[in-house]
Amino acid sequence: MFVLGKEVHSVLADEGVTRKMLGHGGSQMMVEVTFKEGAIGSMHSHHHEQVSYIIDGSFEFNLAGDIRTVAKGDSIYIPANTLHGVKALEENSVILDVFTPQREDFLD
Repeated sequence: MFVLGKEVHSVLADEGVTRKMLGHGGSQMMVEVTFKEGAIGSMHSHHHEQVSYIIDGSFEFNLAGDIRTVAKGDSIYIPANTLHGVKALEENSVILDVFTPQREDFLD
């Protein structure tokens, strides 16, 4: 399956946060998430494993209480059922998230 980025529409995920579904199938899903400066991805956990790659900008990333500043080129592995959240430190900060299994709640 090919997914052309220019043909994918963003959806509002939260205040100051948009999400683009870049591909899903089998047991994986890839999502691009864009944050306005100061926007927050609230602390949460889920049964999915997740890898996050910072495409642009920077974030304060909280991984189970380990809080670090991450920036373009950094990545984070998030085990299943691990509490995590972010705060964007720059305008148009972008994360690429890969989940396994797929986030069924993102398909609605």
